[in-house]
Amino acid sequence: MKEEKIVLKTEFITLNQLLKLAGASSNGAEAKYMILDGKVKVNGEIEIRRGKKIRVGDYVEVAETIYRIE
Repeated sequence: MKEEKIVLKTEFITLNQLLKLAGASSNGAEAKYMILDGKVKVNGEIEIRRGKKIRVGDYVEVAETIYRIE
């Protein structure tokens, strides 16, 4: 499994925005369906809320990649 670090410059980022920023999805619609289809885990649990706030210390798992938030 590949790991990447994402550095936040704000207090939080929504899950939908994070997927676009990280390049895991090419646009908002693709990110939305990845989340709704249960293909995204936050801190080890499937997350289906696009607006879930992701903060420093969280990690997001998508398609064999873990994004660690710093």
